[in-house]
Amino acid sequence: MKIVGRIQETKKMQRLLTDNQAHLLAMVGRRRVGKTFLIREVYKSNKTFEMTGLKDGDLEKQLLNFSFQMNQYFPSFEINQPDNWLTAFNQLSRAITLSSGINKPVVFFDEVPWIASKKSGFTEALAHWWNNWASQKNIIVVLCGSAASWMLEHVVNAKGGLHNRITQLITLMPFTLKETNEFLNSRGIELSHYQLIQLYLAVGGIPHYLNHIIKGKSAAQSIQELCFDKDGILKNEFENLYAALFENAHNHINIIRALASKSTGLDRQELLKLTNKSDGGWFSKILQELETSGFISSYEPLEKKKKDTLYRLTDEYSLFYLTFIEKNKKAAAGNWMRISQSQAYKIWCGYTFENCCIKHIHEIKNALGISGVETAENSFLHKANKEYEKGFQIDILIDRKDDIINICEMKFYADEYTINSDYAKKLRTKKEGLRTVTKTKKMIHTTFITSYGLVENKHKIDLVDNDFTIGIFF
Repeated sequence: MKIVGRIQETKKMQRLLTDNQAHLLAMVGRRRVGKTFLIREVYKSNKTFEMTGLKDGDLEKQLLNFSFQMNQYFPSFEINQPDNWLTAFNQLSRAITLSSGINKPVVFFDEVPWIASKKSGFTEALAHWWNNWASQKNIIVVLCGSAASWMLEHVVNAKGGLHNRITQLITLMPFTLKETNEFLNSRGIELSHYQLIQLYLAVGGIPHYLNHIIKGKSAAQSIQELCFDKDGILKNEFENLYAALFENAHNHINIIRALASKSTGLDRQELLKLTNKSDGGWFSKILQELETSGFISSYEPLEKKKKDTLYRLTDEYSLFYLTFIEKNKKAAAGNWMRISQSQAYKIWCGYTFENCCIKHIHEIKNALGISGVETAENSFLHKANKEYEKGFQIDILIDRKDDIINICEMKFYADEYTINSDYAKKLRTKKEGLRTVTKTKKMIHTTFITSYGLVENKHKIDLVDNDFTIGIFF
């Protein structure tokens, strides 16, 4: 398989091959996002050694695994199982030194959090090896792990021997809609933009999930096979996903479940109440871990009151699982084909499409022609009071340095969308309310992103400044 997308990441990785300096590359990203594939493909001509940690393996098993890999990559050397990681890295140094042929060798440790179990001595030995040997060679050492929060704490922002040693950090995110389309096309699969977004709202841009889609199927058929059929790979993925990334994952899952209950998001106090947890640093740490790993997103309000920061569940698969898969595991075969035609699903798609648009804010900025303008993306919630008697919520607005605020309205609909009189009143409330409450002097524009555009009527003419279709994402 060829590399799809990942243009900037590939350029950064290839650039490390062009000098005569040592580089320590850390790559983080959630499970199944394609980290290992990208590293192997970009560095396939230079990879000298690779080891993947064993899930729940103790020190002895990790060292045994190391010796197996050493004998595979350096067959001319008979290498015995080391007693500790200092000895292991010494063996690796000798083998690389005595080997020949590769101008700039790449050493790759995958799933580092599994290797570096407590009291294993791995990170201390790794730091010693890097500081005293590898950093003085023309070499690339790649450290990779799905537990993004662990990687950031113990590798990227390490306080010990690895402090400030990372020369390149790459955070690998799920595919965008455009990359998802390119990935499917590379496998001979073509879907309309509307159907592709339906698929994306269910499984997200995770390459491993997308790789199981079969040519000639509609989005609904693919979702049925992946998520609801007896052997569907995503039918029980949720149960493994968080446990593989976090210690005490039940706390993380409780927050995910709470956020799934409200599509417009929850602030910290609402989250604490729903999860029945006490406030503190540990709660902040879990939120940070979930956000770093790409499962949730936080949005500061326009007025920058941190206590009003909204958290939203933005991992498509988790939201789809909790809404539909978990509740229909015992349903009859083909049940999704019926559910996918229901009004409840169509309403859910509308709410979830907002998350999708928020994730693709750069594409919206490009469509507006403001990619070079400094902006901040915020939410805004106003509860009716004396200052402004009508309550309203704006899920996403773009606050621009060129004295314009874009209120973004997002509608996922199977046809052109019509702004009726009731909805026109809501739009006026948002625009007038935002100006009154914030006392902003900026121009306020209303921007629509819809599936097939807006029907031309007086409300569109009066109220809409920008009208884009989902084509801007592709």
